[in-house]
Amino acid sequence: MPPARSSYWLASRAPRYSLPFALPLLLLYELLAFLLSGAALGDVRNGADVLLKSLFMALGGRFGVAAFSLVLFGVGVWLVARDRKGAGPIQARYFGLMFAESAVYALALGGIASALTSLLLHGRLAAVLAQEAGAAGLAAFDLPTQLMISLGAGLYEELLFRVLLVSGLAVLARRLFGWKPLGAGIFAAVLGALVFSLFHYVGAYGDDFSLGSFTFRAIAGLLFSGLYLLRGFGIAAWSHALYDVFLSVVQ
Repeated sequence: MPPARSSYWLASRAPRYSLPFALPLLLLYELLAFLLSGAALGDVRNGADVLLKSLFMALGGRFGVAAFSLVLFGVGVWLVARDRKGAGPIQARYFGLMFAESAVYALALGGIASALTSLLLHGRLAAVLAQEAGAAGLAAFDLPTQLMISLGAGLYEELLFRVLLVSGLAVLARRLFGWKPLGAGIFAAVLGALVFSLFHYVGAYGDDFSLGSFTFRAIAGLLFSGLYLLRGFGIAAWSHALYDVFLSVVQ
């Protein structure tokens, strides 16, 4: 029994499991985004999605979004193919376990972030208000749009803030400052969490700034960074998406 658990723990964070696990999240989000918002980036979509695609549009004009999709898909296929070499057969049951694991993390995230916010701000009320503020931005939209934005948050915010930003900051700290991996990782996770939190107050649909909601989101960013490092992109993305979906459904 212990070897099986060890095998799942290691394999489920590898690209051959992590990236195919995240693929339905991408397809569901893009389908809902197209049905609800159309193809135009100016309509309501997840902010990280718009930011990433806008960069490609600035570089490639009207072919930029197509180029982004091709790059995203191509890199994903290459990573999975490279990881599959000599890795043995895919265990389909692992995907069910990964979804259950993501759901547990999603349910636990709010309570953990709220408790830590309460400790930092010296009051349970501050933590409760911070969590409610986190759902306030979604409350401005109808339920289908909230679900679409939630799925996009899991996929594109994890891609932008964890895979690209945190990983990039860690590499920068190692090469520029000569820091060891642990110090570089802590620096990247903390700075990335602050940027992640600030991102929610930018743009036409950004929330009103408050210390409570900023602290809550920064702590959530740290938790997601830890989840990404320990459990891989797929579980981090689904945990983030399911957390936002739970907020949309219960509010």
